[in-house]
Amino acid sequence: MPIRIHFTTEDMARTCFVEAPRPFLELNIALRQLQEGSHPTRFGAWRRESLRRLSPRVQQLFDLIPSRGWAVSFLSSPAAESIEEALDRVRAMPAARLRKETEVWAFRDHQRPVPAWTQLLGDDSKLLLELTDVAAHVYQHVIAPYQQRIDDLSAADRALRRRQAAHGGLHALLAGLNPRHISWKPPILELAMADGTDDDFYLAGRGLQLIPSVFGAASPVLGVSAEPQPYLTYPVRLDDTSRALPPTNTARALSTVPDSLTALLGHTRAIVLWTIAAHSGCTTTELARQVGTSPASASQHATVLRSAGLITTIRDRNTALHTATRLGTSLLNTTA
Repeated sequence: MPIRIHFTTEDMARTCFVEAPRPFLELNIALRQLQEGSHPTRFGAWRRESLRRLSPRVQQLFDLIPSRGWAVSFLSSPAAESIEEALDRVRAMPAARLRKETEVWAFRDHQRPVPAWTQLLGDDSKLLLELTDVAAHVYQHVIAPYQQRIDDLSAADRALRRRQAAHGGLHALLAGLNPRHISWKPPILELAMADGTDDDFYLAGRGLQLIPSVFGAASPVLGVSAEPQPYLTYPVRLDDTSRALPPTNTARALSTVPDSLTALLGHTRAIVLWTIAAHSGCTTTELARQVGTSPASASQHATVLRSAGLITTIRDRNTALHTATRLGTSLLNTTA
């Protein structure tokens, strides 16, 4: 059963779209994705790379933001437009509010044991500073390396939403948010949540803040108690035909292809070399699917890379199998 968000005329007037993912909220969603094994094509390579770079201290954030269920609210605020502003707000939060929000979270998250250390958050300022340092560390390694590509995808989604608004107004925007998980049945917006929650929520004239997300590609995230306005996330898209950004496009955006390699080879060819190195022995068809291009284009790029000595190609009957050479691997390591 879904969550049903009830709109009034005043709610419709106050509902607004945010132009780009909010950094703290996007970090919250990314932390959930790190703990899951779902959507391997979309997030598999990013998970492996991110977890390899992270300090073991990330477990503190995993304690407060589990893969499913409730997360502590002060670590998911969409209010700040930068990660620095968001962390400063947490550091300056009154102890009484920290205690209250932690207690509310512990009460809601009754399905799993709550770590004892979390009970000290409202009383130990040093512990809070350590927690925000961990959050800054995670953001630096999990989201910051891909910020430019996330910004580019957000800009494409923003253009799409403006076109939808021009042609169909707010009704068209709400109907096209995420058709797989969000249904607009005026005046009710129905959400299929990951945990199967069944509830009714009334906006009471506050409207709804709609926030795009790259990492929230599946189920939406709803902040019913956020101030000054409740929020709902939706997945970024590139066009009217897709329900969300295609998995291969997300994987490419969250790849670790360095900018210096892109400048040397061109964006697509750099992605092709990186993909072959990451998927040794891949076929041309598999390569095209991973890169998000046609087999003919993938074959052409592979030919150029092979002529430069960066990959080798062997044939098994009618199938071409591509592998990065030592020179190609060295180039990737050097530019990284």
